[in-house]
Amino acid sequence: MAKLGYIQVTRQCNQKCIICSNPPTEKKLTLKKAKQKIDEIKKEGGEGVIITGGEPTLYENLPELISYASAKGIFPRIITNGQKIADFDYLKLLKNAGLRHLHLSIYSFKNSVQVAISKNENSLKNISKSLDNLKKIGGLTVDVNIAISKLNADHLSQTVSWLTEKYPFIQHFVFNNLDPFMNRASENPEVIPRMHDFELELHRVLKILEKKHKTFRVERVPLCFLPEFEFSSTETRKIVKHEARTVYFLDQKGKSTQHEWQSEKNQGCSSCSLDAICAGVYGWGRYYSVKELSPVFVDKQAIIKKIKDEK
Repeated sequence: MAKLGYIQVTRQCNQKCIICSNPPTEKKLTLKKAKQKIDEIKKEGGEGVIITGGEPTLYENLPELISYASAKGIFPRIITNGQKIADFDYLKLLKNAGLRHLHLSIYSFKNSVQVAISKNENSLKNISKSLDNLKKIGGLTVDVNIAISKLNADHLSQTVSWLTEKYPFIQHFVFNNLDPFMNRASENPEVIPRMHDFELELHRVLKILEKKHKTFRVERVPLCFLPEFEFSSTETRKIVKHEARTVYFLDQKGKSTQHEWQSEKNQGCSSCSLDAICAGVYGWGRYYSVKELSPVFVDKQAIIKKIKDEK
């Protein structure tokens, strides 16, 4: 995987998601500082940058920053909620600036659920327009990010089936178990799922994607909840490849580089054959419980080989 840096350019947003991990503030980067961070990523051997927020399409200098990154040989991407790129002319502006890849966040194919989480009556309508625009304009690859919550955990496969059938150009999916810290999820604990809430549905959706020859990753889910698909764990892949992740935050965290991926485990984990490559439970005790974990006995080396052999 290419070495990527993450830059928060703004904390403003045009949705009020109840599971937001970076609630809005008035903070934003000047274009000068944003370019400096691109230069720093380049200096540290980075190959790409993920421009994020808040909602990065609200950053008035986004097209110029994309152009700057491209000129520096840093492949630019954005993570977006798909509201502003429902405007075809704006999407065209970003493409002309050099954007070739984006991550589109969606919660559900059910309008009621999308509205309940995003607090935006037009959220799904705009996402559909954005996907139609992406199909029309061509030349951009699209990843879909789905944050798993109590509200969508029971129909992940239906959402993905809708997306793959209507928009077959989408090739990659990322499923994020909720990060309960420092965000709105901690204010709305009823939306935080237990891992057993999505265990079967997650397996079902990964089987669908495998059958359709799509690629996928899963974040913050321990390996005992990913039978057959342990290789798709983002944390496991980073442990195996000894990868770090650098994020330039717009709050007190500033520049943060994560090297360690292990979280909490229970006593039984020490007997698990995958203990050394499993991250365990993120947010244990307060939001998640290590009691949900159980040891498994599968071939660790086969998983490691699969990860290392992937192009």
